[in-house]
Amino acid sequence: MTKTFTYDDVIRYLYAETTQNENESIAEALALDDDLMNFYLDSLEMKEQMNKIVRTPSDRSIQKIIHFSRQYSLKQSTNAVSC
Repeated sequence: MTKTFTYDDVIRYLYAETTQNENESIAEALALDDDLMNFYLDSLEMKEQMNKIVRTPSDRSIQKIIHFSRQYSLKQSTNAVSC
């Protein structure tokens, strides 16, 4: 009996979330189904592109975090003194 694989199965395969038995079956299904293979290749390319994305916080965000941290530290030391 041939198992039908979904796009969700292909995504799990792409992220190595499948068992060895599933890997073999999915690899076979990819070889036999052009649509599934195209989806796999598109998803693989998208994953590689997403891994290249680098996000950095703005200077304003960093300053807000530092300000909060300093205020928090002051409150903690004030509470420790009053205990």
